[in-house]
Amino acid sequence: MRTQGTVGSTFRLGDLTVNRIGFGAKRLGHDREHAVLLLRRAVELGVNHIDTAGWYPTYADASYAIHDSTPLHWANEVIRRALSPYPEDLVLVTKVGPTAEGGLARPDQLRAQVEENLRTLGRDHLDVVNLRQHGLDSVAEHFGALAELRDAGLIRHLGISNARAEHLAQAQAIAPVVCVQNRYGVDFGRLNDHLVRVCGEQGIAFVPFFALAGTGREAGGVAGNDSVLALARARGVSPAQIRLAWILSRGPHLLAIPGTGNLEHLADNMAAGSIQLDPAELSGATDGASERAGDS
Repeated sequence: MRTQGTVGSTFRLGDLTVNRIGFGAKRLGHDREHAVLLLRRAVELGVNHIDTAGWYPTYADASYAIHDSTPLHWANEVIRRALSPYPEDLVLVTKVGPTAEGGLARPDQLRAQVEENLRTLGRDHLDVVNLRQHGLDSVAEHFGALAELRDAGLIRHLGISNARAEHLAQAQAIAPVVCVQNRYGVDFGRLNDHLVRVCGEQGIAFVPFFALAGTGREAGGVAGNDSVLALARARGVSPAQIRLAWILSRGPHLLAIPGTGNLEHLADNMAAGSIQLDPAELSGATDGASERAGDS
């Protein structure tokens, strides 16, 4: 049975409605049976928005071999194993752009990445595809290639990731943008405050990554912050819940996608939707950041 009302309010990605606390697949872990259990539990708790990518996670179990998969495609394959046939309201969001060599795909290479996501997820179309840019002054050519795949029916909606405000404008001149996925958190990537406001004004979802890990990024875990820790103690909740509640407080268009391989942490994250922070608590939990938006 799926639990409702535990993940806060909803927002729309185009014509798709999602709960504001979703799930990020990057930290599913390397035990496929446990990952299957965790994904199914996430859906039971009300998750209907899963964020993934063809390269999640790079540290997966090399022995995993469903559909001749490789560790590179492990997260997509385990999502398929756990949840296919997919619930009607489940929205899968993936990303394209980065290559296995660490660079950025050419526009003419993006179709192959989209088709690989279709294959590994077992879908005939992708709900949302984010262009994960890196080092581009203009995303027009790359985003235009994805817009053509959208027109061809392979993609339903488009977004951009690791982007700046000018990238959003460039993309919007080509096709609708339903979400922007950038680093953001209480004390990390706060120069994206401007882009958060722009997205809110235009009804575009803003989806933070590294919201829990902060400067730890790939190391995972929950970043330390004395103000966050003090507020968590005062509220009798976890620091992760305070960080997620802060994200949700920034506007109705912010969607949280905390990732974990731990069932207890999963339940803890989902419960953050019931925490309301007042303005004084919010100001005390933040200390700004000095990092440039985009190109993380």
